[in-house]
Amino acid sequence: MTLSPLRPEAVDARLARTRLLVLDVDGVLTAGGIFMDDDGREYKRFDVRDGHGIKLAQRIGVGVAIITGRRSGVVEQRARELGIDPVIQGAARKGEAFAELLTATGSAPDDVAMVGDDVVDLPVMVRAGLALTVADAHPAVRERAHWATAARGGHGAVREVVDRLLRAQGHWDDLLAGYLEAQ
Repeated sequence: MTLSPLRPEAVDARLARTRLLVLDVDGVLTAGGIFMDDDGREYKRFDVRDGHGIKLAQRIGVGVAIITGRRSGVVEQRARELGIDPVIQGAARKGEAFAELLTATGSAPDDVAMVGDDVVDLPVMVRAGLALTVADAHPAVRERAHWATAARGGHGAVREVVDRLLRAQGHWDDLLAGYLEAQ
C-alpha cells in the first residue's frame, strides 16, 4: 500500500470515523530530544496541550495508544497520568506491534489514525486508516502522510490532530460551549 497526501475533506472524513489514535513518542509527543544526566536518568519534555488533547479525545470515546521503539520509564509514567492504554514500548518492528495492538483493542485498521514522524513509523502508517505526521517529520514521512500538522512534534502537534478530530466528529462546538459556560 502506498501513502500520499489527501484533500482536507478526505482527511476529515477519515477523522470522523477514527476510534483509536495511535501515537509515536519521540518526535511526536516530544520534540525528539532525549535528556540524560550523568547517572543515565532520562528526561523528556511533554507539551501539556497535547496531554489535554488526549484527555479530550478520550472524553468523546476515542481510544489512545502508544507504539514506540524505545523503552522509557518516563513514557510509562506519562501514559499512566493520561490514561493511555495500551502502551507498546521497545517495538523494534512497529508493523508487528500494530497488528498486536489491533488484536488487543479489537480495532479495525480503517478506524485507526496514526501519528508518526520518522521512517520507522511508516509500517504502521501504511496500515492505518489515516496516516498523520508532524511539521518537522522526516521528509520521506511528510511526503507520504495523508496530512501534516502545522505544529512541530512535542509542541502541540497532537493537540492539533485532536482539535481537528473533535471538529470532524461534531464535538468541537459543544466542548467549547462547555468551557465557556463553566464559571
